[in-house]
Amino acid sequence: MSRHCDGDWVLIENQLERTDHLHLGQLLTYAAGLQAATIVWISSKFTEEHRATLDWLNEITGERFNFFGLEVELWKIGDSPPAPKFNAVSQPNDWSRSVGQAAKRISDEPMSETEDSYVRFWAGLRVRLMERDSPIRPVKPPPENWTMYGVGRTGFSLLASFNTRENWLRTELFIHEDKDKSLFRHLQSDREAIEREFGEALEWEELPSRKGSRVATYLRNTDPMNEELWPRHHEWIAENLERLNKVFRPRVKGLNLSSQIAEQRAEHVAE
Repeated sequence: MSRHCDGDWVLIENQLERTDHLHLGQLLTYAAGLQAATIVWISSKFTEEHRATLDWLNEITGERFNFFGLEVELWKIGDSPPAPKFNAVSQPNDWSRSVGQAAKRISDEPMSETEDSYVRFWAGLRVRLMERDSPIRPVKPPPENWTMYGVGRTGFSLLASFNTRENWLRTELFIHEDKDKSLFRHLQSDREAIEREFGEALEWEELPSRKGSRVATYLRNTDPMNEELWPRHHEWIAENLERLNKVFRPRVKGLNLSSQIAEQRAEHVAE
């Protein structure tokens, strides 16, 4: 099924059984030749290779295409009629942020002086990443004090941020959904090897009051908004994002998430 919305196509492929190469090929055939599209693949079960393929497509196709993988379940609570529930197994890493920015643009409010400074800061980083021919894919500069990059798997991101009150810069691997912290602890069990490959100690922040967790490095005692320091800041962020990407990309892509997903779904059903 397809629909044309405001110049972009929305393509939906429904599959009642386990994902297969035939339906993946149909999706790519439909998308070929379009200027922009949102592509949604719905199935009862995604294989690991097809989920990884959607993650890869989101990384290489840029902002013009957005690929979503949704697993559908049938839920019944008490005597209510059965209802479908969709679980995202793959989506663009910066989708939530892009939606927020789109809503902001719709409001047609001019940026504040602070937001303009943020955009210029991240624009400078974008230029530096391109100059370095970095493996970190540049993104559109946001009017915020943080920005996010893909690391090869849905649910994990590389983030760069700064704090103007405490005067620090931070780069990190962020795990978005890790309520029981099992993913964080799995990575932490390999801490010695990770820090040896990274080249220095990292800060392992479990964030017990939040769903997510992070592994980070900081540049402290510096003024993020001092434009004379921006070349140094951009170089530091670019270098550390690249090191985090090199160390964590193969590890997060190699994680087996099936057991954790099953546990989380069991919790939802129990509730």
